[in-house]
Amino acid sequence: MFNFFLIVGIIAIFISGIFIGAWTDGRQHRNHHFTETKEDRTLKVKLSTITGLTAIVSLAIAAIIYYLTN
Repeated sequence: MFNFFLIVGIIAIFISGIFIGAWTDGRQHRNHHFTETKEDRTLKVKLSTITGLTAIVSLAIAAIIYYLTN
């Protein structure tokens, strides 16, 4: 179970970073900002928040499992 929650947490962090645009440079971020609509930005923020919270919860569960089993 520890490995499952750890992997889910790590994958969710990467998905959240992709949706929020954390791994783009300034030029890419500027281009995306001016070509997407306000609704698209709102959707991206909601999805990144949900996946970010999923990552935090999954990693917290993995930490609790690790603490209780070791």
